[in-house]
Amino acid sequence: MNLTPKQLNILTRIRDYRLTRGFSPTMQELAKELGVSKVTVFEHVEALIKKGALQRDANKARSLKLSPNLQLPDESKNTRLPLVGTIAAGFPIEAVEQREHLDLEELFNVSSGASDATFVLRVRGDSMIDEQIRDGDFVVCQKRNTARNGETVVAIVDNDEATLKLLYHEKGGQVRLQPANDNYEPLIMDANKVQIQGTVIGVIRTY
Repeated sequence: MNLTPKQLNILTRIRDYRLTRGFSPTMQELAKELGVSKVTVFEHVEALIKKGALQRDANKARSLKLSPNLQLPDESKNTRLPLVGTIAAGFPIEAVEQREHLDLEELFNVSSGASDATFVLRVRGDSMIDEQIRDGDFVVCQKRNTARNGETVVAIVDNDEATLKLLYHEKGGQVRLQPANDNYEPLIMDANKVQIQGTVIGVIRTY
């Protein structure tokens, strides 16, 4: 597929936004990130849809998504995972997208597979230290929107704050986001105010 650098940039931003937030950006949000007009973004999006690289549901907001069989250039190495931001292991922080990558092959000089549904976050804080997750660690996560009791999850709280905690389902339609550090209090919230973005499947630490 013949894609321009600007079109590849838009596709990458849509992919990473969906990974971090669980939904697609609006045209206005894309325009703001790119520093261009909404009209310019719309023209690029229409061109990408015609090329078959992008899909959109008619008359539905936040419906942009990459075509299932599309592979972006930064996905060609199976050890290169998207580093999509920073996650709080203390108090929740605003979920901020960052467009970087963590290459496991370069980091450890090994070859290991990574699926399209896998991403990496850098930990900030010490609320998960009793689970051997420390400040500065990288957590490897599998993209999921549900989790079992006791799993360590990446959760979006109140639509805009991200946190890393142990998940427990409570009575009355509530969930408990439990830190693994006695210095922190658990967050108990209605389940509909917590969006599970993924579960931790590995921790990477460098010295």
